[in-house]
Amino acid sequence: MSDLPPIQAWVEHLCATLGVDPGAVDLRTILDMTRDVAHHVDRPAAPVSALVVGLAAAAQGGGADAVRAACATAAEAARAWEAS
Repeated sequence: MSDLPPIQAWVEHLCATLGVDPGAVDLRTILDMTRDVAHHVDRPAAPVSALVVGLAAAAQGGGADAVRAACATAAEAARAWEAS
């Protein structure tokens, strides 16, 4: 077993299983974005938003910068959603 926290160990295992670069997974940024969506939109929207962010990042060429940018946009949209 790994000495990593369970979520980090799972992410690394999942990345290896799916052939994804674990360096593209900015866990804190993704968790912050899904928190914002869950709090400002609706809890079930959080995992769906994570999928959409991943698709958007992939469409932009993938990588950590694309994930961070898509997460920032999604989090901002979630905060604006509640305000509207």
